[in-house]
Order: sequence, then C-alpha cells, then structure tokens
Amino acid sequence: MGIGQIVGLALVTGALLVSLVAVRRHRRLRPGGIDVALRCRPNDTGRGWRQGLGRYWGGNFAWFRLSSLRSGPDRVFVREQLQILERRGPTVPESQGLPSGSIVLRCRTGVEELELAMRQDTLTGFLSWLESAPPSANPPWLS
Repeated sequence: MGIGQIVGLALVTGALLVSLVAVRRHRRLRPGGIDVALRCRPNDTGRGWRQGLGRYWGGNFAWFRLSSLRSGPDRVFVREQLQILERRGPTVPESQGLPSGSIVLRCRTGVEELELAMRQDTLTGFLSWLESAPPSANPPWLS
C-alpha cells in the first residue's frame, strides 16, 4: 500500500466518522425539537440566518445549530432575560433562506439583540412558553 492510498483511506475514514457523529446528533435532537432559524446580527440584507433546532429546557430555550458537531447547545436563552421587541414577516431576500410561512422575532437577551424565525405553529408554542414563567418564589408583596 502506497502513501497515497493510506492518506485516501484516512480521509474516507475521517469523513465517515464525522458523518456518523452528525447523524447521531441530528437523531438525538429531532424528537421534541422545533425548527428555529437564528441570526445574531440583525440586518436588512437577508443574510446571516443559521438553521437549527430549539428545545425547551425548563426555564431555558436551547438552540442547536444543524451544521454543528457540538454535543451541547450552541446558544441557551434564559426565559426571564428574553424580550420580544418586534414581530414581522420575512423580507423578500430573507424568504429565500427561511421556511415558508416563517415569522421573524427581533429579541433582546439582556446584552444583545438577535432574531429568531419560526413557523406560525411553532411561534404559538414559543410564546406560550415565554409567557408561562412560574410565579416568583418571593412575591413583591411579601418583601
């Protein structure tokens, strides 16, 4: 076996391992996950959207990028810190990269502004989760 064949075999093996990890991650996240696109730097060009899956973890909303191989979430949003500033339909350039019927939410997380895009049925569940924060453990009238 020559050097070229060994290098080729190593490359094929590496590609197979990366593919297996990606498929395993996607299968693990898909049940219970919702399709949510994220854009960290809101702009008017329609670019910068990243496709991913969101999952509700108690008081947190975890976002997993589809093209990532990380074992954990790429972003975690705390319910009490997440504010919706604006709700709108996608612009014409944005509609090319987002699922049809998406609604775009411009949000603030306390330190940054970002945009989330999801279908209407997903948005209904997201808004219900966001508004269903449990009552404070220490109500203001007891202090």
